[in-house]
Amino acid sequence: MNIFKKADILIPKDIDFSKWSVVACDQYTSQPEYWDEVKNFVADSPSALNIVFPEAFLAEGDGRISKINATMDEYLSAGIFEECLDSMIYVERTMANGKTRKGIIGAIDLEEYDFSVGSQSKIRATEGTVLERIPPRVKIRENAPLELPHVMLLIDDKEKTVIEQVEKGELIYDFDLMQNSGHLAGYLLSDFEAERILGAIAELDENADGNLLFAVGDGNHSLATAKTCWENLKPTLSAEEQENHPARFCLVEIENIHDDALEFEPIHRVVFDTDPEKLLADFKAYYPETADTDNGGQHIQYTYKGVRGDLFVKNSPSALCVGTLQKFLDEKKVNVDYIHGQDVTEKLASGENAIGFLLPAMEKSDLFRGVIADGALPRKTFSMGEAEDKRFYFEAKKIK
Repeated sequence: MNIFKKADILIPKDIDFSKWSVVACDQYTSQPEYWDEVKNFVADSPSALNIVFPEAFLAEGDGRISKINATMDEYLSAGIFEECLDSMIYVERTMANGKTRKGIIGAIDLEEYDFSVGSQSKIRATEGTVLERIPPRVKIRENAPLELPHVMLLIDDKEKTVIEQVEKGELIYDFDLMQNSGHLAGYLLSDFEAERILGAIAELDENADGNLLFAVGDGNHSLATAKTCWENLKPTLSAEEQENHPARFCLVEIENIHDDALEFEPIHRVVFDTDPEKLLADFKAYYPETADTDNGGQHIQYTYKGVRGDLFVKNSPSALCVGTLQKFLDEKKVNVDYIHGQDVTEKLASGENAIGFLLPAMEKSDLFRGVIADGALPRKTFSMGEAEDKRFYFEAKKIK
């Protein structure tokens, strides 16, 4: 069975796509005002907003989950989707900076994915999975009839044989995204083109370093949740039922790490409910070879209430600045959020009892090599673009 395959893909029809499509639920987690603006813009229109759970509002709990599942059933009954059977879709995402990112939407076999530490599976997590983040997400997914993907998998296709050679096919959606987030267009691929893509991926698989074919570029925890739900379901199914059960396959977008439009951005940290000066003193005690001026060590910047400074850490146990900082924050068990964008980090860190840490960007060329050599990277090491460039929900797939 193919690791990546065609899928029965649902796309909305006869509605306002700009109001339907919303950004991934793990964005703007400390900016509920963003999601309030989305809610006001959507109003009473059918929208993916009503069938996903923005993490900014997780405190709403089980009541919202029940409403999400009921709305999914309502949308299916109302016929707002058309189903592209046994299909792949080529997508072009024009971002706010004018660059266009290219991808292919299909399904991956969760049997070929393992997010555990030391995994050697063909589909592999790129960051450490926080196990306590899985159960709340399982509660959202386990009774849902649909999934909407924001998972993006990366291929290491230096010769650009898979996505860049695509014959586009029929244009099936083409619209501007909300909140000045760019544009999205999707093309239904012919059977011939889908088979060409599968053949090109099979060639990549044959030549993959370290058995790694797909690296999770975005949506690590969403994919881990899908895997967990599948493993929970499997014992209730016969071997025959397991073969083609819709929950075994997860809808994803694959992208080439060598796409010129694909940019890695750092994910910064803001610590809340803390004394910034004491936290900095604790950091220097935790890493005794830390200096305020350049000593040749790893460079981390900080900001709080208009104060800016630098930390230079020598002889850190981590090869990356993000790993050095994250190890300390995990030990301190502080209230931390992960922020896209320096300006947002600085704004949040200007409040009372808060401090922001600004991290350098990771080179995307290091990703596959790093995962093969060292396993998953520290969590929230990188972002594929700024928050407004993240994947927007649009397509769906039945999982029941």
